[in-house]
Amino acid sequence: MNIAAVLLAAGASKRFGESNKLLCDLGGKPLIRRVAEAIVCSGVEVVVVTGCDHPRIENALEGLPLRFAHNLNWESGMGSSIAVGVMALGQQVQGAFVVPGDLPFLTSDLIKDLTADFIESRGALITYPTTSKGEQRNPVLWPRRFFASLASLSGSPGAKHLLQNCEDSQKQALVLDEGAHIDIDVPTDLEAARLRWKIASP
Repeated sequence: MNIAAVLLAAGASKRFGESNKLLCDLGGKPLIRRVAEAIVCSGVEVVVVTGCDHPRIENALEGLPLRFAHNLNWESGMGSSIAVGVMALGQQVQGAFVVPGDLPFLTSDLIKDLTADFIESRGALITYPTTSKGEQRNPVLWPRRFFASLASLSGSPGAKHLLQNCEDSQKQALVLDEGAHIDIDVPTDLEAARLRWKIASP
């Protein structure tokens, strides 16, 4: 089954401050490269949606086997970036992850596990990780039958409302590693991630 990933790297990370969080260093590499490498290592096709700072984002990902899709309307919000990424996928793609670019501890194993669950459902169910409390987390793997809805998104809410309206078409995967659920919103989140990275690294 042909699976792809839409990696969202278009935002200005306004909550983070003056710097673009995706370009901040984590363990010697930009955060966005860490995330991209994890997806690439899982073996799925990767389309990176760029917007703000797109030359620097592209430079940070130089040499990786992926494609770029630029969102000219990136300031309108995440929904438009998801739409641009989904529209850039090939006709052969049967499922697509939507991956925020700020997941510092995303692993190729998680991508592979979610893909296996998706294939088990014959590509029919929206598949995503959950916390021990049952809370939905990212990345979310969408079947092709939802691509048209994803491609029509706009504004800042992203695909959350679409997910909420499809409760009968979901497959949840419990992920006990709380690190997998971490994202970066503000500078203190990055500092905590850097500390966690140092502890986890030999």
